[in-house]
Amino acid sequence: MDRYRVKPSHPVKLVDWDPDETGAFDGGKNDGKDILDQLTEELEELQERLYAGHRHKVLVVLQGMDTSGKDGVIRHVFEGVNPQGVRVAGFKVPTQIELDHDYLWRVHNQVPAKGEIVIFNRSHYEDVLAVRVNQLVPDKVWGARFDQINAFEKMLADEGVTILKFYLHISKKEQKRRLEERLQDPAKHWKFAQGDLKTRERWDDYMVAYQDVLNRTSTDWAPWYIVPSDKKWYRNLVIGSVLVDTLKKLKIEYPQSGEDLSNVVIV
Repeated sequence: MDRYRVKPSHPVKLVDWDPDETGAFDGGKNDGKDILDQLTEELEELQERLYAGHRHKVLVVLQGMDTSGKDGVIRHVFEGVNPQGVRVAGFKVPTQIELDHDYLWRVHNQVPAKGEIVIFNRSHYEDVLAVRVNQLVPDKVWGARFDQINAFEKMLADEGVTILKFYLHISKKEQKRRLEERLQDPAKHWKFAQGDLKTRERWDDYMVAYQDVLNRTSTDWAPWYIVPSDKKWYRNLVIGSVLVDTLKKLKIEYPQSGEDLSNVVIV
């Protein structure tokens, strides 16, 4: 899945990335789901080791346009993990208290502790995306944040946090289909907000903003992955594969007991 990783020295243009592609995988949706089931089993085992070892820290950042599938990734990719060691942090419109602090204040408080995987459903990148597109601060303010975010993530990495960032790349056509699906199904009305349509009107502006984010903040210590997301099963497969491969490379083992258990007899 390294094909989806944004290399720091190779700028990307989002128009060149097909949100509907399935890469070299030609097994189809059913085979893809079978592979995802295997990946979730592996992820469950790796996460259990991470939690027990209480040494590694993993941060997963999910960003994407409305309906791109952030909630779906959390539901399906992390289906079998131990909730004691996995936490989701969502970042919506800042509260007044949060606005009274610097923009990273609310984010730093949510980063993973030892033994944790933390998933950011949206993130500090809203401050160079929505804030930029909606002109909530001057250009020079949000423009300075790219370097600040890189420095923040470098500090986290130096402190032992493994950072993976996923941009869920969805087409405007597929977003329309999913929004209409929500509108037509009363059980999904709670997911529909008319504000999403205003965001959709600024689609091109958001694509420019996302492209800048990918090119200016994909680093060796905190890489971005552009995940084709028109097909939900393939989106989950890509993210599950990257997570499992990354955790395997950490070579996490269960901790050894500090006691001699060889003569223990349970009666």
